[in-house]
Formats: sequence, structure tokens, C-alpha cells
Amino acid sequence: MKTGAAPQPGAAISLRTLGEYLNLSPATISLVLNNAPGVRSIPQETRDRVTAAAAKFDYRPSFYARSLRKRQSFSVGVLVPDLNDHYATQVLSGVEEFLIEEGYFYLTASHRRKPDLIEEYPRLLLDRCVEGFILIDTALEHGLKLPVVSVAGHRKIEGVTNVVLDQRRAAELALRHLVQLGHRKIAFMRGSSQSSDADDRWECQMAVARELKLDVPAALTVKIQFQISTPEMGFGPAVELLNRGADFTALVCYNDVSAIGAVRALKDHGRRVPEDVSVVGFDDIESAAYHNPSLTTIRQPLNQMGVVAARILLQRIRGQATFPDAVPIEPELMIRESTRPPSAGRPRGKRH
Repeated sequence: MKTGAAPQPGAAISLRTLGEYLNLSPATISLVLNNAPGVRSIPQETRDRVTAAAAKFDYRPSFYARSLRKRQSFSVGVLVPDLNDHYATQVLSGVEEFLIEEGYFYLTASHRRKPDLIEEYPRLLLDRCVEGFILIDTALEHGLKLPVVSVAGHRKIEGVTNVVLDQRRAAELALRHLVQLGHRKIAFMRGSSQSSDADDRWECQMAVARELKLDVPAALTVKIQFQISTPEMGFGPAVELLNRGADFTALVCYNDVSAIGAVRALKDHGRRVPEDVSVVGFDDIESAAYHNPSLTTIRQPLNQMGVVAARILLQRIRGQATFPDAVPIEPELMIRESTRPPSAGRPRGKRH
């Protein structure tokens, strides 16, 4: 098909001018460039001509016109504790992967676990016309005006769908692994209650410990205090545990980042991992397999959880489906170098 006269240099490019150049109706061009329903009825050759001409004249469909026409912003808000948090970034990669495929944009806000920011940021994002929210490891106190999907949320809140790991199953995998290796003196590192998974994970671990008839005295438990996402979060609690002189052969950490810090503290105090103390992490962040020693850990399919969260949110926005309050995700035990049977003649108590 012949083309018409090309637009003059510097002239504004519109659907009409593209239509005159291609000898096509503006409606046909709009269907192609917006990938609208019905576009498959247009021959592939015609579609290729439209996209080539749009690229040639640097024409892009008006986002604002599209938004006004469909009364949608094609954007969602995402709240995370910290953009440097390994857990959050892996979940976010899955969110991004799915939203890009669906033609959606996302606005991210990092609240640093400050309650005032958790309250304020949704209002700011609402002002920017987001259509829904994805919350990653964010403790929400109440529902919002739009659909919400929470990754690692455990509170039953109206309008919120929780994508959650089966923490009970995770506790069983970790503790049964240690018990089967022969460990009975197991220490535990509890997460800060400001992390949305912490309390549920702790309760599940203690319930499974009771089932396995493990004695967990207060001397073998420590709690993370820092609101940070670096190995320091586990280094201090591990030092505290060691300074008590408690006798333990294994340590279950809140997550992989705290486990890395704990391994450093153990080595600084003359304890070898895993020869003297076995260490178990949680999450299976990307660096867990490459740490020295590589971490035995509970894998959360973090990228997949992000994809699931984004898919559910868009389905809710579009009214395509209803969902239960919680969508469970199954954990997996990754056995690596940081665990082994307890050794005879290992160091006992406090060392200087």
C-alpha cells in the first residue's frame, strides 16, 4: 500500500497525520498502538506499518488521553521498608516483571518502618491516582480505599489480600532438619516485631519446638533490636547470646541477613560454622548460596510471591476474581554447608 505525504519537519504528529501518511483511519492506528481488544483482526503487515511509522516520526499515544478515556491511571503504589532490603528487592523484581507485561507503572515509597510514613505514603500515592497498593513486609493497621495485596502480611483486614509463606511448614522443615542431624540444644534469634513476619514466625517455631520436645530456655533466645537490613542486625544478638555463656550446637536465625551477621560473630568468638555451631537462615536471598559457608535456609520464592501479588492486584482492580483473605505460599528447605551433625569435643560455654 502506498503512503501519503510525510508530515512536515517540526509538525505536530497526531493520529490524524499518521493516518494521512499511512492511508489508514486514526481508529485503526489507535487500536494498534494501544494494543486494544480487536487488534488481532488487523493484518500483521498493517500492524507492522503502523509501528514502523510511529517509530519513524517518534509518535507515542497520549498517556493522559488514554487515562481519561478509560478512567484509569495504569499505575499502582508499592510500599517497602527499605529499598536496600534484600527481601523487598527480590519481591519487587517479581512485581515489576508482571506489571511491565500488563502495561502498568508503579510508584515505590520506602517507609523505614516508621508508623507515620506508613500512614502518610498511601495518601500521597492516592493523590497520584494509583489504582491499588502492594505492601511488602509492611505492617498495615487498617484498610485503604483501594484494593490492597500484602506480601508477608498477617493481619485480617477488610480489602486486603495477604500473600503469605506457610510459616508453620517452614518451622517444621528447619527444626526437623536440625533434630535429624542430632541437635537438641538449639538457640533462636527472634525478629523485631516491626517486621510483619516476625511474630507469626516465632510462634510457629516455638509450637514446633514443643512438638519436638525441645527445651528452649530464655538463655537460648535473643531478639533483633535494630531497624536495619544489614548483617549488623544479627551480629549484635549473636554476640549477646555468646556472652551469656549458653551451651548450644545450632542457631536458627530470623533471616539470611541476620544469619550472615551471626556467622561473623561466631567466628570472632572462636566458633567454627558448622563444626561447632550449625546456622540456619530464612528467605534464601541471592547471596545465601555464595556466602562462606553457604547458608542452609528456608527458601521463600520471593520473585514468585511478587508476581502472584501483582497478578492478584490487577485481577482485583479489573474485577476479574475474588480472593480469600490469605493466599499461602509453600516454603522449601535448602540444605547447604552451614549445618551438620554436632561434633564431639566442641567448645562449650563462653570463650575469651
